[in-house]
Amino acid sequence: MDYLYNPYSTIRHAAFARKGMVATSQPLAAQAGIEIMQKGGNAIDAAIATAAALTVVEPTSNGIGGDAFALVWMKDELHGLNASGPAPERLTLEAMREAGYGKIPTYGFKPITVPGVPKAWAELAKRFGNLPLIESLAPAIRYAEEGFPLTPILGKYWRIAYNKFKAQDSSEFDDWFKTFATDGHPPATGDMWKSPGHAKTLRLIGETDADAFYTGELADAIDAHVAGHNGYLRKSDLAKYKVEWVNPISTNYKGYDVWEIPPSGQGVVTLMALNIFSELSPAVPNTVKTLHEQIEAMKLAFVDGKAFITEERDMPINVEHLLSTEYAKKRAQLITDRAAVPEPYDLPKSGTVYLAAADEEGNMVSFIQSNYMGFGSGIVVPGTGIALQNRGVDFSLDPSHPNVLKPGKRSFNTIIPGFLTKNGQAIGPFGIMGGFMQPQGHFQVVINTIDYELNPQATLDAPRWQWIVGNKVHVEPNFPNHLAQALTRLGHEIVPTLDNGSFGRGQIIWRNPETGVLAGGTESRTDGTIAVW
Repeated sequence: MDYLYNPYSTIRHAAFARKGMVATSQPLAAQAGIEIMQKGGNAIDAAIATAAALTVVEPTSNGIGGDAFALVWMKDELHGLNASGPAPERLTLEAMREAGYGKIPTYGFKPITVPGVPKAWAELAKRFGNLPLIESLAPAIRYAEEGFPLTPILGKYWRIAYNKFKAQDSSEFDDWFKTFATDGHPPATGDMWKSPGHAKTLRLIGETDADAFYTGELADAIDAHVAGHNGYLRKSDLAKYKVEWVNPISTNYKGYDVWEIPPSGQGVVTLMALNIFSELSPAVPNTVKTLHEQIEAMKLAFVDGKAFITEERDMPINVEHLLSTEYAKKRAQLITDRAAVPEPYDLPKSGTVYLAAADEEGNMVSFIQSNYMGFGSGIVVPGTGIALQNRGVDFSLDPSHPNVLKPGKRSFNTIIPGFLTKNGQAIGPFGIMGGFMQPQGHFQVVINTIDYELNPQATLDAPRWQWIVGNKVHVEPNFPNHLAQALTRLGHEIVPTLDNGSFGRGQIIWRNPETGVLAGGTESRTDGTIAVW
């Protein structure tokens, strides 16, 4: 039986609840969040439980060795958490040159940066949670010990990863195969899979509030494995790591405040695109002119994001200017009735998982974590289930580029949580995972919600487009053909796709501020589900 084959169109409606809701890309993970909420946890505890469970039940997209970001709404205030990790002290331009690299390799030991996920869980629990960390990790530990059956999209991407690392033909990935292909082949949809090492690691993280990962026996294991293969990450890098609490950035779009994490994340691209688009004609659903202007606005914002975004202190232009009316007007003036290849703004002179959680007290969390490209670097620490990320691949080796590699520096980061408020009240968390699709997905979610007044499920189900480079734009298989043809006549190079896996996977929870009722949408492009209470 082919669990990915469905010849029929399906309709999924928004979910509703009052006491609690968790929306994410894997049913068991969503269930873990609600389980913890029912044991006295709040939305933050539920988010931690869901995130930890996702490292077990969706390892194709995230892991313990990745990065995380969060937007937390509590007591009428929005808090931002940046738990992305920097380059190790030994990962330098000189080291790359001596090794003969013109670009940091995509896989293996070289692109590994300091993981932030365990510290994110610990800090969120400490600052906002009702429960000790070990209690929130209990469902994930149980899934890892007892095993669980693979869902369809999970099975698909597990097989893709297996083939990818097999093709690398390197002993660097031996422990990946020992962990994720224990019988010599990847588990398939419906197969049971478990990871005792993963369970042990989660228990150590929970019992020590993540200290075991950064200064204890897990740090020793990471150090020994990476050093033994001439990698750069060391225990000293882990021991120095701290998360950063940040002030979220926002723009007001038609009466709603759209919130993102500041750089080095790419969330500012969404806000820039919304500002540029708001300078143009009012949005009209399913019209060629509106779609054309959306694409052009996103292209201009994205080319600037790729040119300028890195650690905020190293950016050649400040975020305030990128979010200014002056910037938006100048960029909007470049948009004509024809597609154009964008150029960066003239500087003024002088594989990710996403989850949303909400509880009856009004606390809400927008949380995202990632190993970057699927399983990340492909490097797994023996016996631990820890798959290390490959975020370092995004550093530039050009000394003149803002995102140039530097020890202790965080790279341009693709993963971004989103949040919506109006008149100082929370509307709710939203997010779209998927590399450089993420700000484009956020942009389309906001327009679908505010301009087109779509419910959260319809907002996520709407056909998406994705700017790639130049005038090339990919569209989903169900994207209306007449619109694709019309966009082509305006100069866009429209590429219909056979698969929707690259168009992001999102979740939304909106809260009615008067009744407290929660309305959720989940992703039809993956094994998404909403758990309610």
